[in-house]
Amino acid sequence: MLLAMAGLFLLARTMIQTGGGIGGWMGWGYLRAFAEAAMVGGLADWFAVTALFRRPLGLPIPHTAIIPENKDRIADALAGFLQSNFLTPQVVARRMAGLDVAGLAGSFLTAPRGGPRGGQSRIAAGAASLIGDVLESLDREKLGGMAKQALRQQITRIDLAPLLGRMLHAMIADGRHLPLIEALLVKTAQTLEANEGLLRTMIHERANALVRWIKLDERLANTILDGIYKLLAEAVVDPAHPLRVKIAEGLETLAHDLVENPAMRARIDAMKAEALANPAFADWLEALWERLRTGLLRAVRSPGGTLGGQLGMGLAEAMTDLGRALQDDARLRLLINRFSRRTMVGIASRYGGQIVRLVSETIRRWDARTVTNRIESAVGRDLQFIRINGTLVGGLVGLMLHTLDQLL
Repeated sequence: MLLAMAGLFLLARTMIQTGGGIGGWMGWGYLRAFAEAAMVGGLADWFAVTALFRRPLGLPIPHTAIIPENKDRIADALAGFLQSNFLTPQVVARRMAGLDVAGLAGSFLTAPRGGPRGGQSRIAAGAASLIGDVLESLDREKLGGMAKQALRQQITRIDLAPLLGRMLHAMIADGRHLPLIEALLVKTAQTLEANEGLLRTMIHERANALVRWIKLDERLANTILDGIYKLLAEAVVDPAHPLRVKIAEGLETLAHDLVENPAMRARIDAMKAEALANPAFADWLEALWERLRTGLLRAVRSPGGTLGGQLGMGLAEAMTDLGRALQDDARLRLLINRFSRRTMVGIASRYGGQIVRLVSETIRRWDARTVTNRIESAVGRDLQFIRINGTLVGGLVGLMLHTLDQLL
């Protein structure tokens, strides 16, 4: 706008000097007066606005850079204003007297999500989100390390051998070991069949030269494999087969040794310690924790998921009951409102000075440029419109004075 006013001024001045105003349009003088006063008004307001925040053109002009130079005094004045007008016990008591804290809290606790038709308590609706936010905000490495360390310690404390022995005893007592024996026999037969070629080769290699020379090694291999297949087939079909009985007896002996035999328990403990020390176990724990964390996040974040509702159900019901009580019980509402009013008045009386001192000290710690930038950003575009208005108002005043001069 300053450039535009300068251009209008030069144009009007040129037209007047060259006689463009004689016998032609007589408004060049008015335009010159408007543009000249507009430049003065715009520059004056530019100087005034700039002088609030910094020194115009960097010149050490007195009474400029007002805000940076008086930062501490402004901080003290702002703190005093806050304390005198907002944090006195009288002001707080008057404001709290008309505020139904209990009713507002009751409405919040009982209000459904999404308005009256939401159908779900805000507490219940926010429980899953809260759990998810906590999981995402905590450090993944530290939280995972703590979880894995806790799991490792729990596994270390477990006396594994007696636990396995009692589980095996319970399986045998309930007959649940029989399907296991049958599955073991079937799996053994399938493994032999899948590796029959390897077994035949081993029999041929271990047969002596005479057996191979008279071609009995193939018959020997057929006899051995057929016998094994027949034995396994009969054991699968016959529940009372001696092989099944032997396997069952072996399981009973193993269950007894796991509970009673110190040597067996020592071997199991050694195997457990070796497994815990294996790097593969650490990788397994890492994958387990990540799957657990990802699954829990997915469960609490998924729309319509039940996990978040289950976790927050007890809290939601308790908070909803409290909200109804705050709305329906007049005596409870009176007590809560009186307590909140007295509490806020006490806080203002005891800590009002400390609160406003925090404001003052915070502003004092800011450097001059920070204070200037924050205040200037808070005011925003209005600073530009001050300069624009100054330019236009100055031009109009100049035009009015020129008009009066011509008339008088």
